[in-house]
Amino acid sequence: MARQHERGYTLIEIIIVFTMIGILVGLALPEYKNAVRKGKEAALKEDLFQFRKLIDQYYQDKGRYPAALQTLVDEGYLRKIPADPFTNMTDWSEVREEPTAEEIEPGMILGIVDVKSASELSALDGTPYNTW
Repeated sequence: MARQHERGYTLIEIIIVFTMIGILVGLALPEYKNAVRKGKEAALKEDLFQFRKLIDQYYQDKGRYPAALQTLVDEGYLRKIPADPFTNMTDWSEVREEPTAEEIEPGMILGIVDVKSASELSALDGTPYNTW
């Protein structure tokens, strides 16, 4: 008895479809990784901008720089210290003020004038994040 024509896909058709899917995924994956990295870079830039703005605001209000980032939280300038998007920790590098020799007093606490990322990675443009 002869078989009637059965419907279905041949092995060749299935292989071609999987090959095309593999090629499309291979093309899209690098773009996805770059998009994630660009998102983290944008978040880092925004965090640094906000830190610098709040440090300047603190200086205008108090006439001195904050002794620690936690001071910004304790005095209501920040709700909490944000995590660095690349290290996922609140381990920001603090840049302290550099007074002249005449301004230095015993027991003087140098305030924070700037904040930088603690990440050792480099941005997509090649600049290290810890120099931003």
